Amino acid sequence: MEKAKLEQNQHAKPISPITTSIITGFFGGVFWGAVGLMAYYFNFTKIRPNTILEPWAVGDWKTSWIGTVISLLLIGVLGIVAALLYYFTLKKFQNIWVSFGYGIVLFAIVFFLLNPLFPNLDPITELDRNTIITMLCLYVLFGVFVGYSISYEYNEKIEEKRKNHST
Repeated sequence: MEKAKLEQNQHAKPISPITTSIITGFFGGVFWGAVGLMAYYFNFTKIRPNTILEPWAVGDWKTSWIGTVISLLLIGVLGIVAALLYYFTLKKFQNIWVSFGYGIVLFAIVFFLLNPLFPNLDPITELDRNTIITMLCLYVLFGVFVGYSISYEYNEKIEEKRKNHST
């Protein structure tokens, strides 16, 4: 009975904001990459998540299911990088428009700056309207998901510290 009381009074150890950002970035990358895969299958876009493997991998395996899984995991790792970048630069802004803009900036980086790295990815001027709109929406949704989650968590920690110091 006494042991049950002690276990009941124990609180979970809080997760650090950086760890939360890493988890959010990985999950966001994998989730929105999977949504992008579904958009490809339903012909909303001509870009598969497997495009990320083209510059570095050789062979037909990259278009198979294993290539798709590895692509989604790699997009998750890149999501971690994007989430940490957001954490270190924009975490103080608890505004959805900042996250929205972050998604647009990520889209611009990939489709304008990094486009030459992907040999089978047409320049943005040659992509069809559905592909551009779908990909822009996916990047904006990723930006809002990651950015707003990180900002919310950061501001909750600040508020919690403020409450603890005032009591």
